[in-house]
Amino acid sequence: MPRPLGELEDAVMTRVWKWNRPVTVREVLEDLQQDRSIAYTTVMTVLDNLHQKGWVRREAEGRAYRYEAVSTRAAYSAALMNDAWSQSDNPAAALVAFFGMMSPEQRQALSDAVRMVQGPQAQTLTTQEPEASEDSAGPEASEGPEGPQGPEGTEGPEEPDPDAGR
Repeated sequence: MPRPLGELEDAVMTRVWKWNRPVTVREVLEDLQQDRSIAYTTVMTVLDNLHQKGWVRREAEGRAYRYEAVSTRAAYSAALMNDAWSQSDNPAAALVAFFGMMSPEQRQALSDAVRMVQGPQAQTLTTQEPEASEDSAGPEASEGPEGPQGPEGTEGPEEPDPDAGR
């Protein structure tokens, strides 16, 4: 699992992720110098360290290198969250505590992410009309006018064939 980036590593990677293109030490240096006094060799060392740790790849351009992120900020954040969660002795309690810390906007983003992971079939199943559910009218009512496939050609959950094995 990834170790959290140090403060200066994070400042450098933030620029590399933000620009989303190969960058030079000089470009990162000039941007960092807007916020702090920092030497060219310091930025060069940080980018070299990030390269050795696998966070950036580099390609020679003349006597210098251009550096590019290997993964996204989102992937880095996800790996850190997964690492922290996997170290908990009670993962469910850790999630409940984490969700309790979230803002309404973060909860909405979580809800959106869960829907994305579940895919379009899960969205179709959760948005079906109540009368099309097995609870209200039995299994045969779930086919509806579209036949065994759900709305918009998506296939519904597979049910056992009562004639199988005869």
